Amino acid sequence: MAKKRFFQYVGKTPIIPISVKVLAIFIPLILMSNFMTNLISVQLSQRQVTELTNRLTVTQLKELYKNASSQYQIYSYKKNKEECLETLKATVAEEFSNPHSIALGFDRTGKALFCASAEGLDIYEFPDKDALAALNEKYDGEVKEGQISFELRGEEYYGVYKYSEDWNVYLVRAESRKDTARYKVAIMLIISAVILVLTVVFVALGVYMFKAIFSSISSMTKSLYDMQKRSQLETIDISGSSNDDVTYMAASFNSLSVSVNNLLTTFQKFVSKDVVSKAYTDHTIKLEGMQRELTILFSDIKSFTYRTETLGNEIIDLLNVHYNNVIHDVHQENGVVGSIIGDAILAIFGSYKNSELKSLEAIDAGWRITYVTAELREKMKAQRKKIEESRKLTAAEDRIYKAVLLDIGVGIDGGTVFYGNIGSDEHMTNTVIGDNVNSASRLEGVTRIYHLPIVVSEYIVNDVKDKSDRYKFYEIDTIQVKGKTKGKKIYFPLDTDNEVQRGLMEKFDVYEEALQAYYSGDWKNARKLFKKVDMEVADVFMERMGARGNAPDKWRGIWTMTTK
Repeated sequence: MAKKRFFQYVGKTPIIPISVKVLAIFIPLILMSNFMTNLISVQLSQRQVTELTNRLTVTQLKELYKNASSQYQIYSYKKNKEECLETLKATVAEEFSNPHSIALGFDRTGKALFCASAEGLDIYEFPDKDALAALNEKYDGEVKEGQISFELRGEEYYGVYKYSEDWNVYLVRAESRKDTARYKVAIMLIISAVILVLTVVFVALGVYMFKAIFSSISSMTKSLYDMQKRSQLETIDISGSSNDDVTYMAASFNSLSVSVNNLLTTFQKFVSKDVVSKAYTDHTIKLEGMQRELTILFSDIKSFTYRTETLGNEIIDLLNVHYNNVIHDVHQENGVVGSIIGDAILAIFGSYKNSELKSLEAIDAGWRITYVTAELREKMKAQRKKIEESRKLTAAEDRIYKAVLLDIGVGIDGGTVFYGNIGSDEHMTNTVIGDNVNSASRLEGVTRIYHLPIVVSEYIVNDVKDKSDRYKFYEIDTIQVKGKTKGKKIYFPLDTDNEVQRGLMEKFDVYEEALQAYYSGDWKNARKLFKKVDMEVADVFMERMGARGNAPDKWRGIWTMTTK
């Protein structure tokens, strides 16, 4: 960009400073208007501001807020909403001093909770949409009280408001400008004759010219505001903008926005959602972490070595198809992907939104993953059946078919873990560390032993049982994993919303009875009951007990695992 004469140029296009345009129009108008109206405007504005300020019903709004809070406490106790609102209206009406005094309560959508008016008006919805939008914009910016102007039945009102957290409404105490300005009518009639013509001319010229000049700025500002609200960078439409320095700034912003979005898109694909959110809001990522109570989900593909040997490099395509579904399901349940380790995925629940439903969301995600994997298997079976209508699969095709029939196990545990960023200032990673993380992995491992799709810990059962009745938890066994000295109960979360699983409830009820006999050492009775169950999980115990009638000496009801 070269500099020529008074302006900067991009190629042959001059970049005219917006200040030059503004000054060229604004200075002559100001000089002309101020010469005749400055003294009158200053005195009139001063008197009007003073008068309006003195007449604002700030004190009455405070009383209204206090009475609203009191009536809410009464309503919370007696559940007599209409009576409380009538009392509130009657109390505030006693403070009215002008013919058009009014008090309103309305929520963020404009729906009126109550209306008390000196005129006896009944308002069911706040009439001024622009004023309501301005209040909501301030509310989003954490401003919940202040001044308000609005129109009601063709009249302008001016007053104060405060947001009531109890009723979740804006409380407004306002007066009609007509009431507050009655005494100025005589003065205004005299002054209006002097300034009316000048005002109309100057305002018309100013609005027309400034609107033409600043139309592009308004559009750019709106685009920037929308981006800020959505916390998302986009480009600004400058197709109809003039060739000034503001347009050049917008073009530079667009270039930067594209670059940042490309980096952010890449960044989002390699780190978890909560890290992206923190980086966007805090503008930095630090080496930090803390002890947090989280739920950990570990999912692994069964018989992965066989699938890798069979498919070779094409295993990557299969994994991508699988993870596309798995990661989507985790995100749908407010989880974040902590790491992907070959054929296994570690998901964390409770870190992104600090959800109290973290364990329930983890089970929901576990079943979503299980169902979508089962659905893919059914599609592959249907495809094989269609092919075999015309020919049989070759031995190679049969091996590939078996390799793509993915089956997974899901282990879920939770508790206090370390969650944060570790590494150095040059390279760091977001991680979760703790015994419960290892436990989730080992619970996934025992799904293969007990032939169950999902196994959860006792922590998960306790964390979910009072929050949802969708899952019925059946105790499966008490195991002592390798490297541990204490036994740990494991459970199967039966999904009662699933018709197939509901049909297994009777068998699992018998299974629980058999398990108690097994725990007590009465293996003869346990064997009879397990035989009635007729499920693979029961066969595990049949094989474990063998032909023994009773448990061995020093039996504690705990099965010691010899592998991880």
